[in-house]
Amino acid sequence: MATIHDTTLTPSKLELLTGWLPRQSWYAGSGETPELVKAGGFRLDDPEGEVGIEFMVVADTAGQDPVAYLVPLGYRGAALEGVPGEALIGTSDHGVLGTRWIYDGAHDPVVRARLRALLRGEAKPQQQNVSDAPDPTVIVHGAGAGQGVDVRINRVLRATEAEQGAPGSLVAGWTWPDGTAARGEMAAVTPR
Repeated sequence: MATIHDTTLTPSKLELLTGWLPRQSWYAGSGETPELVKAGGFRLDDPEGEVGIEFMVVADTAGQDPVAYLVPLGYRGAALEGVPGEALIGTSDHGVLGTRWIYDGAHDPVVRARLRALLRGEAKPQQQNVSDAPDPTVIVHGAGAGQGVDVRINRVLRATEAEQGAPGSLVAGWTWPDGTAARGEMAAVTPR
């Protein structure tokens, strides 16, 4: 199981995402530099113990209204071969583990495999900041529906009133910068 270290990352995740996020096609900002705050998320365990997996929600407060983004992250001890260059968010010096290569999890095969396992009911979501602690607030509707299908990651999050999600969807929460709690669909299975 993943161990959450009480240490620093230099540069920080938010610093790396501030430079990376505006270059993404799904970025909803209007050209200004994002002002990011951590808004929520959860983790998944890599059974091999090689890749740190975090589904991080950040809120961009630079515009008139804040926008919440889901960024799945894969933390690796070495560069990942065979992925597009834009998949690398950056490298950071971890106070315990040394240099970490931080990838957009949408391009990391281990992150994608663990997300599919979660949607099949074969993986348990973990709290974002506590080691070996399940996160019961992350709900998969219709666990098992993820068999033999692709996964859509919702990058720009929309808060929904309904707690019930569509079959094969993953619903989790985040907190807006004003302290308001929100929940919405973060990922869902799609037919091939």
